[in-house]
Amino acid sequence: MHFLYPAFLFALISLAIPILVHLFNFRRYQKVYFSNVQFLKEIQEQQSSRRNLKERLILAARLLALTFLVLAFARPYISNHNNTNAGAQRNISIFLDNSYSMQTLNREGSLLDEAKRRAKEIVSAYSMNDKFQLLTQDFEGKHQRLLSRDEFNDAVDAVKISPRSRTLQQIIDRQQNLLIMQPGASRSIDVISDFQKNITNGQPLKVDTGIHVSLVQLNANTQANVAVDSVWLLSAIHRPGETEKLVVKLHNYAGENSTKIPLKLSINGEQKALGGFTINARSIQTDTLTFSGLKPGWQRGEITLQDNPVTFDNQFYFSFNVKQQMPVLLIDDGTANPYLKAVFGADQFFNADRVPDGNVDYAGLTTYPLIVISDIKAVSAGLSQQLKTYVNKGGTLAVFPAADADLASYKLFLQQMGAAYPEKLTIENIKVSALNLQNPVFKNIFEDLPTNPDLPIVKKYYQLSTSSGSNENIMQLQGGQAFWAGYNNGKGKVYVSAVPLNEDFSNLPRHALFVPIMFRIALLSGHDQPLFYSLGHDETIETTPIQSSEKQLLKLIKGKQIIIPDVKQQEGSTLLYVSDQLQETGLYELKKQDSTVSVMAFNDNRGESDLSYYTPAELIKILPDKGDVIETNKGSVKDIVSQADFGVQLWKLCIILALIFLAAEILLTRYIPIAIGTDKVVALQNEKSTSIHT
Repeated sequence: MHFLYPAFLFALISLAIPILVHLFNFRRYQKVYFSNVQFLKEIQEQQSSRRNLKERLILAARLLALTFLVLAFARPYISNHNNTNAGAQRNISIFLDNSYSMQTLNREGSLLDEAKRRAKEIVSAYSMNDKFQLLTQDFEGKHQRLLSRDEFNDAVDAVKISPRSRTLQQIIDRQQNLLIMQPGASRSIDVISDFQKNITNGQPLKVDTGIHVSLVQLNANTQANVAVDSVWLLSAIHRPGETEKLVVKLHNYAGENSTKIPLKLSINGEQKALGGFTINARSIQTDTLTFSGLKPGWQRGEITLQDNPVTFDNQFYFSFNVKQQMPVLLIDDGTANPYLKAVFGADQFFNADRVPDGNVDYAGLTTYPLIVISDIKAVSAGLSQQLKTYVNKGGTLAVFPAADADLASYKLFLQQMGAAYPEKLTIENIKVSALNLQNPVFKNIFEDLPTNPDLPIVKKYYQLSTSSGSNENIMQLQGGQAFWAGYNNGKGKVYVSAVPLNEDFSNLPRHALFVPIMFRIALLSGHDQPLFYSLGHDETIETTPIQSSEKQLLKLIKGKQIIIPDVKQQEGSTLLYVSDQLQETGLYELKKQDSTVSVMAFNDNRGESDLSYYTPAELIKILPDKGDVIETNKGSVKDIVSQADFGVQLWKLCIILALIFLAAEILLTRYIPIAIGTDKVVALQNEKSTSIHT
């Protein structure tokens, strides 16, 4: 047995007090007169042993009551393997889960309210001198310090629901970072959560050997829930008035089928589509919503589900830009290519800018979704590097080599982007043999493709190298040689043609397929911002280059909420760091002074939508040896934590025994009759009377 506060054992000196009282118990005597005392001597002999027994029992009861009272203050315990430094100051880090799933209800109210009560229970198990850290999903800087008990309780009361969601290993790592900075103190970690299955991948936790971990699992009820996981538009470029198709990915997280789930699509506050969906248990379903009538400008989209009782994920926001015109950059050797000029001049939607290869504004490249280079004899190193950056960040590049191309420069240019490059000129009358109809370029081009279509005829061509990158042929020559192919690089794409736009090489520039293919490449291009971002995940937002200054700050605005992100300019883009400033979902306007640069949509992390939980047995498997799983429905959390951290506590038993011996002392002194214990009898006799002093 050990003592948490052994200094209190000095109070055992007080045991001398009842002993002194017993030895020097001077009492007043009362005179009682008798006419004859000849029989009293015999009574005195009969009562002496009984009287001494009562006095000794009273003394023993007083000594034992006082002893156990002192022991109770010394906090005796039976040590276990978790307690290695009892009596020293203890530092306890307590994580309180405040993610969206903690809004669900159980018998004791919301899980967050219960978690707050449990956190205070845990703190009450420790002494007033111990220090505590409160940690939540927000990982706030103000929580990276140790608090007293009262400060901790006040901080717990201020905790609110957060859109963020961390893994269990991230949480414990954060707690350890503070505790390891406190040498010499005994350290413990407590994690209070419902322990959804998304909190860990099931791998064993990595915990410092000197830290004891307790997982306090709240009793959560499994509830049915359907949520929108994601959305995407089938068209990369959005034109005013055209029909748009939005694909909605619905996820049923429950173990039972969900029927007739109402779904509504609104664009700029106007309802565009309405429907009901039935989704099988634990399955994912995609549905396509069609709408039209959009005007130029930023579109603010919202999808609303009616799915009770879980409502935190019933809204999904997205945004996109409908452009009045699409800019295209044509780079050549100084002479405009007549075929490209004719293609992009045929539709007013395209706004084609032409520039010689020596006068390219590198800073403005990212404003063009599509860049087409043609008839350039040698690609300079500077232009090559800038185009590589452009493609890597999401741009689309179409390359038509010159008739007298410097093949070495094209090799250096295209090889760095993982695309095929022209190796040698081949003079051969040959025909394009096949179209890759599975390529997105040909999607929705043909209503009915004839059996023997008229395909381009080739007189001479550059033989393209074999690329190590991802190759998607658009057209293929007889014998399997690539005629026109696309290659992925970073976030963008490179299309390489085996022939220049010159009728001496082929009839491609005048062929009926040329215009629709170029239109499709243009419409599939673009490096627009994502339709949406996720709170807690996308803390860094990359946009097109935006020039700002101290007087022209960029601001994210939603209603009365204004957020000023940190801005960093890098090559070809602007980075916005929002960190933990964004706490609410919805649509935010990115403004520079009074002008709206873009509209950004932020949604909750859908990992919280899966309301399935670990069992205690599963949690034990991922815990280290020095760890416990505490179920809140199996006794007092305070007592369980005390036993886990300190061992078997005996102070309550000491209090009970002290009260028992105090009660015994009262019974002995008040309710036991004189027959089993009399006062000292002294017989005196004189001439006229006899008295007994008692």
